[in-house]
Amino acid sequence: MDVPETTLNTSVPARVSLAEVTPPIALGPLDGRYRSAVAPLVDHLSEAALNRERLLVEVEWLITLCNGVDGVAGPVVPGAPRLTDEEISYLRAIPATFGADEIAELKEIERTTVHDVKAVEYFIKRRIAAAPEQIPGTDLPAASELVHFACTSEDINNLSYALMVAGGVRGVWLPAATALVDQIADMAREHKAVPMLSRTHGQPATPTTMGKELAVLAHRLRRQLRRIEGAEFLGKLNGATGTFGAHTVAVPGADWPAVSRAFVEGLGLTWNPLTTQIESHDWQAEVYADIARFNRILHNLATDVWTYISMGFFTQIPVAGATGSSTMPHKVNPIRFENAEANLEISCSLLDTLAATLVTSRLQRDLTDSTTQRNIGPAFGHGLLAIDNVSRGLKALAVNAVLMAEDLDENWEVLGEPVQSAMRAASVAGVPGMDNPYERLKDLTRGQRVNAERMREFVTSLGLPDDVSARLTELTPAAYTGLAEQLVDEYLG
Repeated sequence: MDVPETTLNTSVPARVSLAEVTPPIALGPLDGRYRSAVAPLVDHLSEAALNRERLLVEVEWLITLCNGVDGVAGPVVPGAPRLTDEEISYLRAIPATFGADEIAELKEIERTTVHDVKAVEYFIKRRIAAAPEQIPGTDLPAASELVHFACTSEDINNLSYALMVAGGVRGVWLPAATALVDQIADMAREHKAVPMLSRTHGQPATPTTMGKELAVLAHRLRRQLRRIEGAEFLGKLNGATGTFGAHTVAVPGADWPAVSRAFVEGLGLTWNPLTTQIESHDWQAEVYADIARFNRILHNLATDVWTYISMGFFTQIPVAGATGSSTMPHKVNPIRFENAEANLEISCSLLDTLAATLVTSRLQRDLTDSTTQRNIGPAFGHGLLAIDNVSRGLKALAVNAVLMAEDLDENWEVLGEPVQSAMRAASVAGVPGMDNPYERLKDLTRGQRVNAERMREFVTSLGLPDDVSARLTELTPAAYTGLAEQLVDEYLG
């Protein structure tokens, strides 16, 4: 069968390969569209941050081996030179000055070693070899072979990741999350007395206040923050299978568990004495589970606020020049909360995977954790982006108290609950004629609308004590908010 010749438009040029554009184009949105919202995490959870922390751990271990640690007299390794303050400052400048040129140099070394931690070792040894140029008469090169002494890569990596995650949580995520929860709490206080019809199962229900409902979410989120604030970040330094094997053979006279403990705690971490080649990562699973739970509660807030916007209880303050819909000019879409929903779901998926994967390692070591941990940054990044979006979305909201009042006034049947409850109390007190209160209110209200006049007629016909009857006839849906305002004042904090 003859195939017709295809006519090509030769005037259309070949497309430029975006993979070859300089500077490189981001593959994902966190390093592209949303970079400004998540940029603070780069200093803690990026590949460069990992290498900087590796440099720090290696340098501090070298200083420890030469000079000892609190409670353990140095040198730990006999014959190691005692470092001067100038030499220690020189070494600590290696991670402190780790910037663009150093990142490129380390990457070049890794191309040869094909091993990232070994590249870090060689990078430091280069600096040590160059020390005499800056510190005349230094004996620092004599300590060169103590870089990475008795360490497996995981000794360096587990401590580096612990420092990274601790820094990311305490330095970036917690401040942002705490500020958002404080913002929600401030809104709760501001609107604590604004009555609102509840919807349980989507149906009109006992009234509340907008502030009390926001206070519930702030209270839930704060509980998770307290758990995260109290998180432990564990670390180990005990060799290839956690036995201090190389340590004790090379230097049998040292109290290696004491040295290890003092070193790890000196980094601000909690020492883990019993491990395989890897620190077991259980602490990571705990932190990620708590942050994922915070995310899910925040997701609940985002969907509730989105629903209140759709009901008109919240109005969105238009931003000058912003477009809501590309075709419907009247719309102001709740994009901040929708964006937050999606990013919280992505963050939770990654955090759940991290928590599930990291707690398992075959026998004494496998590498599943190595690849998995490289996704800690995106897991936090999507969560931080969601926090930013919710915060910005909440700032652009105004409460429509007038519409909420109209909604309450159209649902007098919700007063069936307090009326039948008052009848029950009266019945217990011996007031006659209070039989079957629930059933009588069900007949009055279920499936039909009841206005103020009809409800008050019913109440006055019951024969309740005068004070009870007066209290019920004066009650309105807007006034039936119980202790909502008081609960915000007393328990939100």
